[in-house]
Amino acid sequence: MGIEEVRRDWTRLGERDPLWAVCVAPGKRSGGWDEAEFLATGRAEVDAAVAWLDSLGLGRHWDRVLDFGCGAGRLTQALARHAGEVTGVDISPGMLAAAQRLNAPPNCRFVLNDAPDLRQFADGSVDLVYTALVLQHLPRPLVATYLGEFLRVLRPSGVAVVHVPTQPRWTVRGVLWRFVPWVVLRVAQRVVLRYPAPMRMTRVRAGWLRRTVAADGGQVVADNPDRVSTDDWLCTRYVIRRG
Repeated sequence: MGIEEVRRDWTRLGERDPLWAVCVAPGKRSGGWDEAEFLATGRAEVDAAVAWLDSLGLGRHWDRVLDFGCGAGRLTQALARHAGEVTGVDISPGMLAAAQRLNAPPNCRFVLNDAPDLRQFADGSVDLVYTALVLQHLPRPLVATYLGEFLRVLRPSGVAVVHVPTQPRWTVRGVLWRFVPWVVLRVAQRVVLRYPAPMRMTRVRAGWLRRTVAADGGQVVADNPDRVSTDDWLCTRYVIRRG
């Protein structure tokens, strides 16, 4: 699976059911999300993350923020309350169209990024990179590439908040993710669950992430388990900065 497949699948998801594809939840398919409720989940997540960063002495307001994999702008809008400017980037034109429809504040802008890097952003141009529920949908080589890109675009005092799944839980679906090959799960998602397009889940172990970040000159300065985002995976949020 490469960037072309990621682009194809998420373009289809963005066209068919963007809010549900961002926040997969029971009863929310086919337009089931109330827009205000959808955006409120983003504010709750970002407010908690900002309070965490503040407790670490890493600030609670930033000049330039990059929301990687912004989808329909759920987190972009929430981050705008803590930033001078927030740029949401996504691989899916449909997701970006949905983000525009949700009436984002004027300090938000949305940019298509369908390259396997962030070359359109200059070195040291961002104070905070934020990404959640995104890297899990990429093959591991692309996860490594983007982690390096986050460090490249950060200013020396900047930080990245990175949310990734670390291992499946022992739920029915978690067991399937542990033992069933992706090629089989992909078909099951389309044929049995009738997803508009399949959603890959890539396990990102803590040791691998720390080694990958260190190889690119970065450092993990904090981590925090996330037991809320999904019933089927144990996830972790990391704070990363340039070494």
